[in-house]
Amino acid sequence: MNEKGFFNKLKIYLIFAGPTTFAFFAVIIIPFIFGIYLTFTDWNGLSSTYSFVKIANYISILYDSAFWTSFLLTLKYVFYTVVIVNVMAFTLAYFLTSGIKGENFLRAGFFIPNLIAGIVLGLIWRFIFSRVLVYLGQNVNLGIFSTSWLGNPDKAFWTLVIVSVWQYSGYMMLIYIAGFMNVPKSVLEAATIDGASSFQKVKSIIAPLMIPSFIISIFLTLQRAFLVYDVNLALTNGDPFKSTELLSLHIYRKAFLAQDYAIGQSQAFFFFLIVAGITFTQVYFSKKLEVEQ
Repeated sequence: MNEKGFFNKLKIYLIFAGPTTFAFFAVIIIPFIFGIYLTFTDWNGLSSTYSFVKIANYISILYDSAFWTSFLLTLKYVFYTVVIVNVMAFTLAYFLTSGIKGENFLRAGFFIPNLIAGIVLGLIWRFIFSRVLVYLGQNVNLGIFSTSWLGNPDKAFWTLVIVSVWQYSGYMMLIYIAGFMNVPKSVLEAATIDGASSFQKVKSIIAPLMIPSFIISIFLTLQRAFLVYDVNLALTNGDPFKSTELLSLHIYRKAFLAQDYAIGQSQAFFFFLIVAGITFTQVYFSKKLEVEQ
């Protein structure tokens, strides 16, 4: 490539992609790198000066019992959320592509919770769990709802899972519906002629051909479950006694409320590496299961 050709291509790139590239670096890349830089300091988020502490912030993570408690709680929350959301979404997609009446209306209805902001969603369900269900439990003699679930550490955890399943299942359902619609009907008809049951068709034909849908849905559910913050804040606020404080909420409080910004930033970067490792591993091994149609 001669020098004139190079500058012509550079000019075209700057005209069409220059503003986007500038915004990407200004909003994503530079703050991300500067955030990593701050993890090696003792900055509290307000002071005009700070000192370099090398890797002391990362070492402090190893001895932070509250961090590891929130981390294990987050893993437990992610496990149940990913499993239940994808089972629920796959089941809904199966029935809503079987030709039942009103399937378009039902698809829209199940998708609507995904359009509601997490804070609003958390406040709505907080009212339901603390008022509506308690009222019904006390007046209909349902012992399981006679007291607020938000006041019990074990039940409060399940409120987070229930609300997340309600929020994400409709969105993942659409991805599975797209997968169902791409399964060749001729293959299913041939299996029906050969006497295959509905379960056999799902197990041996539909599921293998829908691996791309599983990869996308599980990836998105993992990413959203690990980074959940707004629902946690509005629904339980980490209560009772910090028993439902997931890691994103813990890091926020560490960085901005406790004014240990550098340590909070270190925990956030450590958390980012773990989430990135898990999601890349999931995508890598899931890709190996793909089959050609």
